[in-house]
Amino acid sequence: MKIRTMERIKFVWNGIKANGKLHRTFYSNGELTNSPKGTLTIYARDYKSLPKIDGLTAENGTDIQTDYFESDRIRVTPDNRHYPAVLAALKQRQEHDAKIWAKSKYA
Repeated sequence: MKIRTMERIKFVWNGIKANGKLHRTFYSNGELTNSPKGTLTIYARDYKSLPKIDGLTAENGTDIQTDYFESDRIRVTPDNRHYPAVLAALKQRQEHDAKIWAKSKYA
């Protein structure tokens, strides 16, 4: 009998926690030309790979032959089951950034 362990995934303001390990990320809600309105993007930080998440696919357009390196990214469309959690993490990130900017001398 083959036992498959499911990864516990949690989207937090500064990354994705998979089985307790933090994978640092950026979140974006910018409009994309070839994606449905409202699509969110998760970008890996530090050129590290993103964890495998059921229902989401990581993309990476790195081309080693031309020395072009990209970080992993995941597009999350509004109909995806992870969308509410990713949107909540994005909002937490925006609130965090707003607090930092409010303390900044540039505010």
